[in-house]
Amino acid sequence: MRTYGGWRRRRGIGLLGLDTTSTFLALGAAMVLVLVAAAAPWLLIYLLPPALIGGGLGLIRVEGVPLALLLLARCRWRWAVLRGHNRYRAGVVIDHPRAFQLPGVLAPLTLLSAEDGYGGRYGIVWDRRTGLLTATLRVVPASTWLADRADADTWVAAWGGWLAALGHMPAVRWVTVTIDTAPEPGSTLVDTVDKAIDPAAPEAARTIMSELVRTAPAAAADVDTRVSVTFDPRASAASPRDLFEAVADLGRTLDGLASRLGGCGVSVLGRATAAETAGAVRTAFDPHARGEINRILAGSGADEVLTWCDAGPVAAIEHTGHYEHDGGVSVSWAWHEPPRQNVRSDILARLVAPGPFPKRVTLQYRALPAAAASRVLQQEVNAAAFRAQFRRRTGRDETARDSWDSARARQAAAEEAMGAGVCLVSMYATVTVTDPEQLRRAVAHVDASAEAAKIRLRRLWGSQAAGFATTLPCGICPSELSRRLLH
Repeated sequence: MRTYGGWRRRRGIGLLGLDTTSTFLALGAAMVLVLVAAAAPWLLIYLLPPALIGGGLGLIRVEGVPLALLLLARCRWRWAVLRGHNRYRAGVVIDHPRAFQLPGVLAPLTLLSAEDGYGGRYGIVWDRRTGLLTATLRVVPASTWLADRADADTWVAAWGGWLAALGHMPAVRWVTVTIDTAPEPGSTLVDTVDKAIDPAAPEAARTIMSELVRTAPAAAADVDTRVSVTFDPRASAASPRDLFEAVADLGRTLDGLASRLGGCGVSVLGRATAAETAGAVRTAFDPHARGEINRILAGSGADEVLTWCDAGPVAAIEHTGHYEHDGGVSVSWAWHEPPRQNVRSDILARLVAPGPFPKRVTLQYRALPAAAASRVLQQEVNAAAFRAQFRRRTGRDETARDSWDSARARQAAAEEAMGAGVCLVSMYATVTVTDPEQLRRAVAHVDASAEAAKIRLRRLWGSQAAGFATTLPCGICPSELSRRLLH
């Protein structure tokens, strides 16, 4: 049975679980204490308490996160709540072009509609703050349970090659793969059966069909798989001068990516239209509207009926552990730790499978440039060697995890030297309920599914709105947002 693995958390030259910057700060503080002890020992009475408090805040960890970062996040959250930044109210009756602006990190986004060069149109989410463009490909994955094991292995290898090719495309910032599942609202089946029923049919036959339509949604599911590509025109080799040239360059890039994606075990349905993108966002904010949105998208003229102004919620409130929005309450998680062992290709089947609640599972890939991947991996190998040398000098034994991490770092460097690509991978999951009383059950369902997938998810305390937005086809990247805040 073929298995897969090789992922590891990035670790710099850090000691005692600290990152590189924190390690050098700790060593600098220790050096200052040594110099003060040599020159004026009486000053240690004033310096030791702050040093011990700072060391405790940096070394004590809660679920792998330093206590100092948790306290900082909690203070920032309290400050944001006091200023009302966790609440959103749309100006429904205001005659203003931005009356329906989306909340939070989605506020700078707008939706464009562009020609695809084949007589159709597709939607592009444009970030007016950064200039990034995000287009979505609609795909239908093939089930590995119904395919030969050799075919599944071929699909995984092709997917690895597809990701490796992103390292040679500097304009592609990240790729977001989202599996959106929900109980079928029944609208599609109702519309289809109503059109097919003959009014002259026997009453018993019409009764049977009506009963089947009524009970079928309980056993059916609405599944949508999306591959969103976020494009940075400033990094493109074509150097587009304006938005029109940037959109044309994005279209050419999508053609190449879509043609190679067909060999990865999915059927590419095409590019998502502007109405489909707006509908996905609207359905996420208002799960009750799923049936109506499906009807609109199945008809003609959806682009005129369903616009970006209709995508956002009327009201939204972000709490520490959940997110309230139109007609629903959502909880979001992030990938905290990958599987510690090699896994099979269907390891995520339980997590992404349809369940009793609307759910979105997102995998985000940020490919390192091919020119920088070798340097980054060599730094990881050097950092592992530094930590091993430090343990030997201090007389500490090597743990099993240290040995495994060092072996993984060398393995990644060797595979990159043979042509493999290097990606930074993150995972996000969001579950939504329409009844707040069902929230605990939904959370337990996702936690159990993650355990079956041998991964650890960490609830995004204080960042529920950002996690919710990440699972939408809008090109949101939490790591990019945090970097932007630091600057």
